[in-house]
Amino acid sequence: MKGEGAMNARDVGYLNDYNRWANRRVLEIASKLTPEQFTRDLQSSHRSVRDTLAHILAGEWIWLERWKGTSPGSLLNPTEFGTIESLASRWAGVERDYQEYINGLTDELLTVVISYRNTRGEEWAYPLGQMLQHVMNHSNYHRGQVTTLLRQLGAEVLPLDLLIFMDVKGNEGA
Repeated sequence: MKGEGAMNARDVGYLNDYNRWANRRVLEIASKLTPEQFTRDLQSSHRSVRDTLAHILAGEWIWLERWKGTSPGSLLNPTEFGTIESLASRWAGVERDYQEYINGLTDELLTVVISYRNTRGEEWAYPLGQMLQHVMNHSNYHRGQVTTLLRQLGAEVLPLDLLIFMDVKGNEGA
């Protein structure tokens, strides 16, 4: 994004805080599922709660790798995560690396165009700020899918709205 309305590093940090908060809430609810419920095929785009959560994690992981100069040839495989605990453990590491990366951002870095190859080997390039927005939007979209799957399994879900996060955090940085 260029010109007025472009996000700055502080905005990105705030959205990352929201993303982390929302991910943790979804993982908290998913942790109450039985192993069978966690992996049950519910005929969704990524089949199960586990597979959809793994897709969110894989998206956050692969984009971080791309920003650091590596273009992995494949996403994480959901079957690597036999339990919610194994998924949450991997996510904690990615979350930590993400936070470290976000903490190092400046407004100027958000305008830098980064080239990468997708998992099909096609080359793409976008400003870092746009990529960061894409990842946050991607995670949000798929968290909505997870919420639907959790409801189908009878779980009580928690609201994930950005405004709820702002209320919880006291509108810090908003």
